[in-house]
Amino acid sequence: MSARRVGGGAAPWLLAIDSATSTVVVVAGTLDGEPIAVETFAAGHRHSQYLLPTLERLVEGADLRLDDLGGIVVGTGPGAFTGLRVGLATAKTLAHQLGVPIVGISPAEALLDAAGGGGVGPPVRLWLPAGPHDRLAVDSGVGPRRERDVPADDTVRMEIAVDLPGRAADAALERGRAAVAGLPAALLRLGARRLAAGERDDPERIVPEYVTPPRGMDPRLDLERGLAWSRGPR
Repeated sequence: MSARRVGGGAAPWLLAIDSATSTVVVVAGTLDGEPIAVETFAAGHRHSQYLLPTLERLVEGADLRLDDLGGIVVGTGPGAFTGLRVGLATAKTLAHQLGVPIVGISPAEALLDAAGGGGVGPPVRLWLPAGPHDRLAVDSGVGPRRERDVPADDTVRMEIAVDLPGRAADAALERGRAAVAGLPAALLRLGARRLAAGERDDPERIVPEYVTPPRGMDPRLDLERGLAWSRGPR
């Protein structure tokens, strides 16, 4: 468990939650996307056990009030089923109960942003795990693709690997660790930009993007059963 105090509390404020990677992120920030306080923890299979206590500790430690919350940013994936479900359910429940706007942001986009993937030239490629053997490629400006669907002659200027120990080059893994360290600020910044532009997502329509859809999942299931608006990589 790690906590990092970045600045003093302010009201109103933004909350960002991401549970798509093995590092769960909870960050509070100003309306213009400047971090106030950050908490992270290694997920394991403990998302539901630790997420709410982590959020409570963040709010108390930064001397913030939920009544002053101005908006919520939530990571939508790609990620594993359990983590995404817990993170999205928490964020959407808070948005509903507090009556605040919510926006979904792809943590893959935020990781690329944190790694400087928005520059000109050949794209930066982010590698994520898709089960124990497969990998998912996310290029700047291109949606997620299975490794088998990436042309062998594709040119990238930099590769980043997250949660892939032993399955990616050391340099890519190191860049991945740096990108994860920058994920809280990048997620908050991208979400604050959408909110400032007046964009809002319908909480019922925020779509979790699973790297591997759960076995037996029927995409035609209705919203009440919680799976209809889920999707996986094509």
